[in-house]
Amino acid sequence: MNKFGEWLPDQPSYSNPGVTLATNVVPVAAGYKSFRAMSDYSGAADAYLRGIYAAKGSDATNNLFAGDATKIYKFDSADSSLANVSKAGNYTLGSTDRWRFVQFGDRVIAAHGTSDILQSYEIGTSSLFADLTGSPAARYLAVVRDFVVTGYVTYGATTYPRRIRWSGIDDATAWTVGTSQADVQDISDLGNVTGVVGGEYGTVLCERGIVRMSYVGSPLIFQFDKVETSRGCPYPGSVCAVGPFVFYLAQDGFYLFDGNSSKAIGSEKVDRSFFAEFNKADADRLTSAVDPRNKLVMWSYPTGGSSTPSKLIVYNYAIDRWSTVEQTNDMIGSFFSPSYTLEAIDNVNASLDALGPSLDDPVWVGGEYFFGGGNNNKITTFAGSNLTATIETGEFEFTPGRASLLTQVQPYLDRQAAATAPTVTAQVASRARPFDAQTYGSAVSVNSDNFIPLRSSGRLHQVKFSASDFGTFQGYDAVVQQRGLR
Repeated sequence: MNKFGEWLPDQPSYSNPGVTLATNVVPVAAGYKSFRAMSDYSGAADAYLRGIYAAKGSDATNNLFAGDATKIYKFDSADSSLANVSKAGNYTLGSTDRWRFVQFGDRVIAAHGTSDILQSYEIGTSSLFADLTGSPAARYLAVVRDFVVTGYVTYGATTYPRRIRWSGIDDATAWTVGTSQADVQDISDLGNVTGVVGGEYGTVLCERGIVRMSYVGSPLIFQFDKVETSRGCPYPGSVCAVGPFVFYLAQDGFYLFDGNSSKAIGSEKVDRSFFAEFNKADADRLTSAVDPRNKLVMWSYPTGGSSTPSKLIVYNYAIDRWSTVEQTNDMIGSFFSPSYTLEAIDNVNASLDALGPSLDDPVWVGGEYFFGGGNNNKITTFAGSNLTATIETGEFEFTPGRASLLTQVQPYLDRQAAATAPTVTAQVASRARPFDAQTYGSAVSVNSDNFIPLRSSGRLHQVKFSASDFGTFQGYDAVVQQRGLR
């Protein structure tokens, strides 16, 4: 069996050691797995969602929040509606603003830009978000050790795009600089702040570098070390983290920052292909998220001249492999679900067949993390029907210098579900020289003997598979007959 290698669109088709297309699949060690379409999880907001966040209170309740251009909503599991929990008067986000949320104790804190100070909601107490008195407005937000940390801040009628400001120690309500260790720090020579990631230490991403902020106590409070100055992150929506590892998109491609340095993860693999189709004019619509169950990082982005994201690029950080998914969306995110009773599920949809995710799907289990996002102004999950996958092999030569006749291919893929057999077709393109025009023949289905009859002659052959409802697609065999020299 010829096992499918990793997706390497930046490499030439001829003698490509991997595959040149891996669409609507996710990479796994044995090949590629099916990927599901988005499925509605909530009712509709007023506009497309610009942030989603889940928080668990000390009372063990699971709370799911989302925000659009004017409101913050709270998901109601009784009927799947989105209830407006904004402060009085709602909000006015700028055209490129996005909501960012953190949890500090039972307090959920939200930020979106320069027009509103931080918003606060106490789980178990609040019915609406409210201004967090004394706090700045901010584009970026994180919790570092015992502090709420903000970046690209506005206060006193002045915007500081290169400033970090943090709260008092263990007190999200204390923002007076010089009191309870609350303070500020400017990063003057790396451009504007484009992201803040929390944890035991803080990671501050700037346009031209990365800074690590480490707690050292009074009088400095935090020490700021410039640990990456050769590149930065000009795309705020590309920043996401798994534990201490931060993924981001730099000017020249995708990187993984481990707290000390950055490692290129897309170089000579996907970077050139990504930038060739990424619509930079609408880079503010780029979003990213981690699928913690499957060890995947994904970036959603607009292509061509459209501002609406229509594609995801997928990275399996456990095996260092990539793929893509074609799915129109408003944003992507990872969060956990509120608890459901059977009565509440009935309120979502009285028909089990029309429910979307099956009853054994983790989305119905309270507190279960899952990967989803927003689409058509609704919270969604990737729990819909399987998307049709396309996998294209590299171009191979059976015998160097000789023509050959490819007569059949045998696909190796298994079932995803016991009740549904996968479907698979293949088509082949053959040519004499690597620079000749390439044309694929008709798609042919697999027969009961597990081979796909094809007939194509040339020196170089390339096979394209189309499949759906499979578990893992591992690879293929090809039957090729050598022909004589001309």
